[in-house]
Amino acid sequence: MQPAPIPINDDYRLSVLQTLKLLATPEERFDRVTRLAKRMFSVDISMVSIVERDRQWFKSCVGLDATETARDISFCGHAILGDEPFIISDALSDERFSDNPLVVSKPNIRFYAGVPIKLADNVKVGTLCIIDSKPRHFSDQEVQDLIDLAKLAEDELIASLESTIDELTQISNRRGFNILADKVINRCRFAMEPYTMASFDLNHFKLINDTYGHGQGDAALVIFARLLVENFRDSDVIARIGGDEFVVLMSGTTGLDAKFPLTRFKDQITMFNNSSDSEFELSYSVGVVCFSPLEKLSHSDLLAKADLAMYASKQAN
Repeated sequence: MQPAPIPINDDYRLSVLQTLKLLATPEERFDRVTRLAKRMFSVDISMVSIVERDRQWFKSCVGLDATETARDISFCGHAILGDEPFIISDALSDERFSDNPLVVSKPNIRFYAGVPIKLADNVKVGTLCIIDSKPRHFSDQEVQDLIDLAKLAEDELIASLESTIDELTQISNRRGFNILADKVINRCRFAMEPYTMASFDLNHFKLINDTYGHGQGDAALVIFARLLVENFRDSDVIARIGGDEFVVLMSGTTGLDAKFPLTRFKDQITMFNNSSDSEFELSYSVGVVCFSPLEKLSHSDLLAKADLAMYASKQAN
């Protein structure tokens, strides 16, 4: 068996995936595409896969009960190496796959055809692929049909991201925060761990817009979001929920634990103000609230409590 080589740009590809925070959960919008592909090509399995560092997981999968496989045995790891469809007519006769666990045991892959799903900068996040337990020849027309379906899956993925990602700052928007916060809070409740919410408000944002123009106002928001991402954990939910309002939800964290990233972030803001040649300086107020996993709170409850703490901080300064 030959594991797929790791692309030269894989660190960047993985960083894009991390930024997008794709949820490892099925979605009906992708199921429509995979169901159509399974019927159109009369195959055993059809899936939309997302290839991460050590695994591939399935955004949609029809015909297979598994939700993920290791990356080193995946066919899709090979498919994302190129721009064209990756087709294996008979895996048993291909030295790269003849002894692959997915070939010699269930699901007994013989035929595989996968088309890379690409986002901006030609970043290939995964594939639309079809799989069958019998060898088969794939005609030119069938290849084109699979490419067309992959484009549909690609468009659905982009639409899904655009509905949860803030266009300006490229972090989660309010809808994205609500979806991710559900996952984080449920995990904390299951593990009986506390979680902490920090609510940020840019000070004098209207003054930046009025004095230097909206372009500089946009730049301030982008820089503030970037510094949040750089100074909090990858597992933290970072979102822009309003014009100049940001939140960070930290799992498994007490108010005391949160002081460390908050101090680091404050230091980075000071460093930016002291070293940047920007026309504006960044200033903010922040409120921090720690929650028990036993509390039953809605998104609105979390935001309201954190906002109260933030406004108390603003008034105190």
